[in-house]
Amino acid sequence: MIRHLTPADYRSMPWANGRGVTVEMLRIEAEGALLCRLSRASVVQDGPFSIFPGIERNLTVISGPGFDLTGAMGTLPARPLVPVAFAGDVAIRAVGVSAPSEDFNVMTGRSLGLPRVTVVTSGAKFQGSGTLAIFALGCARVNDLPMALHDLIVTTADITVHTGGPVIVVSLNLPG
Repeated sequence: MIRHLTPADYRSMPWANGRGVTVEMLRIEAEGALLCRLSRASVVQDGPFSIFPGIERNLTVISGPGFDLTGAMGTLPARPLVPVAFAGDVAIRAVGVSAPSEDFNVMTGRSLGLPRVTVVTSGAKFQGSGTLAIFALGCARVNDLPMALHDLIVTTADITVHTGGPVIVVSLNLPG
């Protein structure tokens, strides 16, 4: 099964800390608990990130120069097209924001384990041993399905990705 979402399917909402806006592309819950959330957000100034207890986070800057994430874990550079993983329940701040940056966010319940986030800049094959989410940063094809900028495909099938621009592939350990 392949589910193809486009920007018309997404919804905008304020950040939990009220300091920005998130475009939520996919949200999966079970028994009222967050299992997975894929979203986009803009970081336009230095400031704190929202706290999400029990959540693992992964952030990939998709436009702009990036910034640093600082907190009790030290400093993590958030640079274009380089995924950065961190715990959602640790106080963290964006610092060194010199210009707006947009990022792609993966949030998963800690009980699921860490997602694997890969930036693909040329063709690649992935086995659907779990759930795969493919986010297009330009024109791309997944199997025979064309993708436009910011389209999202979610599938459990084996896929072949052909890119005209980068895509982000997320491998998730969602329950059956």
